Amino acid sequence: MIYFTNLFTYSINIGKMVVESGTKCHKVVNLMFMGEYAHQLDNKGRLIIPAKFRELLGDQMVINRGLDGCLNVYSIDSWQTILNQLKQLPTTKKESRQYMHMMTAKAALVDVDSAGRVLLPSSLISEAALVKSCIIVGVVDHCEIWSEERWNAYYEGASASFETIAESLTDFLT
Repeated sequence: MIYFTNLFTYSINIGKMVVESGTKCHKVVNLMFMGEYAHQLDNKGRLIIPAKFRELLGDQMVINRGLDGCLNVYSIDSWQTILNQLKQLPTTKKESRQYMHMMTAKAALVDVDSAGRVLLPSSLISEAALVKSCIIVGVVDHCEIWSEERWNAYYEGASASFETIAESLTDFLT
């Protein structure tokens, strides 16, 4: 946590950080996606994005195929970072081309409507096996959309091996 001292009262957005004012000391709070929210996919393929996530994503976002059977949701800025990373992959490698195709072929730029919903393309609804009950999960720098059934199965499996996973990632977390 970073602290600033100043006599002014303000709240400034700095990328994915917010400077919150106090009396004389200000702290910088990193904004991130976290939490789990249940929402229903309506008959037209619209899904409410939680208000806390919409604050970070903005009025437009990119939704694409995720890993493990979910959809990923990115802010425009985060998506641009991903595109820049994809441009660095060698197109002479088959795996690179396949990964680029999987990341971009069904990716969709979507707008948030006045009710806080996004219209999911039918190809992405099929890709993630979304029916009615959906779970929207915050994952640090993006969020994911899961079918309730897939999320429960995934979470149960990950929970069963949580300690083992944590131990195997210790070198990355220090």
